[in-house]
Amino acid sequence: MGTSWGGTLVGRSSEAARVRGFVSSPGDSGQVLVVTGEPGIGKSALIDSEVDGLRDTGVRVLRAEGSESERGLAFAGLHQLLRPVLAQAESLPDRQRDALLGAFGIAAGSAESDQLILRIAVLTLLSHTARRHPVLIVMDDAQWLDQDSLDVLAFVSRRLDGEQIRLLGAVRSGAPLPAFARSHPVLELGPLEASAAGRLLDAQPGPPVGPLRARVLDEAAGNPLALIEFAKLESGPGLWPVEPLPLTDRLEQGFTSRLDALPGATKRALLLAATGTGTVEGIAPEVWRPAEQAELIRLRGGDVRFRHPLIRSAVYHAAPPAERHEAHRRWAAALRDVPGRRAWHLAAAGTGPDEAVAREMERAAEQTGKRSGFAAAAVAFQRAAELSPDEPDRVRRFTRAAAMAALTGQATWAEDLTAQVEALTDDPVQLALVRLHKGQALALTPRRNAAYTLLLRVAETLAPHHPAQALEALAAAALVCYYSGDAGRRDEIRRVFSLIAASPGRRQEQELACLWIRAATDPSADRAGLLAVLRRLAAFEPAGPGLLAAAATIAWLLDETTVAVHLFERMSGPALTPAPLPDGLRCVEGWVCLEHGRWSTALAVAAASTRAAALSDPPFTAAAPRALHACVLALQGDPAAARASAREALDLAAAQENRFVAVRARWAMGTAAAAEGDHEAAFDQFRLMFTTDGDEVHYHVSRYGLADLAAAAARTGRQDAARAVVDRLADRLTNSSSRHRALLFRAKALLADADEAEQYFRAALDEPYAEDRPFAHAHTQLDYGEWLRRRLRSSQARPLLAAALETFGRLGAEPWSSRALAELRAAGIRQSPGASDSLPALTPQQQEIVRLAARGLTNREIGERLQLSPRTVGSHLYRSFPKLGVTARSQLRDLVDGRMPQAAELTLVEAGAGREGRDGPYEHTG
Repeated sequence: MGTSWGGTLVGRSSEAARVRGFVSSPGDSGQVLVVTGEPGIGKSALIDSEVDGLRDTGVRVLRAEGSESERGLAFAGLHQLLRPVLAQAESLPDRQRDALLGAFGIAAGSAESDQLILRIAVLTLLSHTARRHPVLIVMDDAQWLDQDSLDVLAFVSRRLDGEQIRLLGAVRSGAPLPAFARSHPVLELGPLEASAAGRLLDAQPGPPVGPLRARVLDEAAGNPLALIEFAKLESGPGLWPVEPLPLTDRLEQGFTSRLDALPGATKRALLLAATGTGTVEGIAPEVWRPAEQAELIRLRGGDVRFRHPLIRSAVYHAAPPAERHEAHRRWAAALRDVPGRRAWHLAAAGTGPDEAVAREMERAAEQTGKRSGFAAAAVAFQRAAELSPDEPDRVRRFTRAAAMAALTGQATWAEDLTAQVEALTDDPVQLALVRLHKGQALALTPRRNAAYTLLLRVAETLAPHHPAQALEALAAAALVCYYSGDAGRRDEIRRVFSLIAASPGRRQEQELACLWIRAATDPSADRAGLLAVLRRLAAFEPAGPGLLAAAATIAWLLDETTVAVHLFERMSGPALTPAPLPDGLRCVEGWVCLEHGRWSTALAVAAASTRAAALSDPPFTAAAPRALHACVLALQGDPAAARASAREALDLAAAQENRFVAVRARWAMGTAAAAEGDHEAAFDQFRLMFTTDGDEVHYHVSRYGLADLAAAAARTGRQDAARAVVDRLADRLTNSSSRHRALLFRAKALLADADEAEQYFRAALDEPYAEDRPFAHAHTQLDYGEWLRRRLRSSQARPLLAAALETFGRLGAEPWSSRALAELRAAGIRQSPGASDSLPALTPQQQEIVRLAARGLTNREIGERLQLSPRTVGSHLYRSFPKLGVTARSQLRDLVDGRMPQAAELTLVEAGAGREGRDGPYEHTG
């Protein structure tokens, strides 16, 4: 098994490109390439995916696959390799022909004793074949080829220069490289990335859902064979974190056949190692040695590591239940100081309900939930419920499990837990409490409408009895309302909101829920009152990251970007570490960072959200990170990639009735078109953020495209169409946030007559939002500077254009940097060559890598954030250094911060034309 499904390779894009380049470009990257990796990692699938494409290109593929059963047969691998061309042996010189056929027992008489003749015969036969067609030799599972064949191949591999012959080998990690593979390039296959592992799992028939999905992804650890085999499991009782997932009968028999020959002490030691996840103490090295010789484990000092995730499962499930229970009891005794892990082992060692163990499990779940380990906490609460002897305890613990499951995005899991409670009680209040969490989970799935209806009903039921939980349900309904952008639902939410009593001494969570409901349904209504409550709540240290996330999200809705950034920083700690938000809200931090000019962090959040979406059930939350990614790429000047990501977001948004994402994606596509200078296409995309009658498609985020619509209209002569939208929204924006007013004034300036435009430009720049949203502020400076220069007022235009250029350069907004620089040149400003010119010369991805490296991140850390391999990151840096004029990584920080000694300067080389040019030429450096 490999990483492919249905003929399509999943993941491995960079590795596939490496193999593709090798097999399709003779001589470009050497004549020999060796692919290594652990069993089941996808070596054969990778090779097959590229080799199969050669069938119609005229390349002759000769292939041999090693086999343990034929490892002792001399020349068995060589015979398998050469059999398709063996008829051509008749054209060889007599001695060579006899040596070759004699080695296979085909020729009459004895085989040639001179091994050199045999090896020359093989090389000659391959060379003759390559004269007609290029030859690709493929050696799969080369660690199991017989030694005689390997010796011949080693001889051949050293004599391939000038021949149209390449040798592609696959060797298992940990096995000694065969002689033909030494001193040649090696491509090491590691585990699949999380997103690729999720896609491969979803491609299996009936893929697992709920907690089993998370378990499969975790235990498979990116190994494709393990993913495919574990995907065949059916969810059922007993699949808990300390109990490895079982194997299919076929695989278990294959692994356990090696266990049967081991001594009893070794098998018991292996069971202990398979049962726990720590170091197994008190076992002598000689006990482990038979298992190591059987290639079941690796010993590194005192640590025992199974060679494959499936071996651990085979060892555990091959043991009788009594022995497994005893192993868990031994681990529980050894882990008295680690209560969480001890509780799990006690639960696995039991055979029925046990309230004492259930209480320990509940305490472990509570501690895990406090650390934002929502999935683990949900599993622990679920196990505690199943161990509970009394029905009320089971109901309570299942409900708490559903609450944690809702935070993971695993909707099916939350539904299953709700069904458990529904089977235990008919109390309407208790049912409403658990259905609250079902509704929260469904709110992040395509069943959004069902979630909204359920949540409103739950809120009405709970309002007289549990106002705090009623607020929680209504807050989730408000989230659905916000993402859908359906303004009609806001009245329903306000009606139910009025039923919830304002209890004295409300906790901070309840105040935030009230604030969220009001802000999410109408951020512009009573904005002053909302801000007053937010500032009061933000002044206190909230109880946990969830409350900080809520406050930060509300600040973002109210256009208080600096406040939102500050709150997210309190959550996240180190820079570029995405905040621990539930998956459905994870992108909010990215939108905040996008507006605040922290585009590296926005990309990191988009990547983290994409990985989290791959683990959710279903991967519904993937739409928002794709839209966020598209927006950043568009601003950085990578329009093709931005459009591709935006189209993916639009496809998902259409299926989910998600107007928020759809509008964001339209903005990204419009911005990408504007970056290319295609203002007709830009206008069309920005216009789709509004309805045909000029109203907002989404009652909040559509407004952010208003000024961009006006800018595209002004360049295409479609001012009247844009003016109709601006006039329709003017009253709503005038009394809203400073950001909205700035957008409105910029739009009016771009559409106004010459006599009125300047007052609107100045009004837009006077709004206090420059630090909050630097790109938007610089964009207005650029528009105003262009307007002034075209009216021959160059001296007034230059400071605005220079300030815009500085901001765009700092942000990495290459298209707008180029536009500002062109305007400055037209205004008589020359930019001296220097390092500041070099960053825009890089691709957007290279610029992002350089900025992250300048912050001190390693290649691996950069790769994790941008979803690239460390090797790819290193290659980008290697190609970027000459363009930047640097020789060391340590110089990047000064270059990015503008402190390089050769940094460019702006110099006035000629006065402008017209009335402002009368003072004559002068120079001014700034």
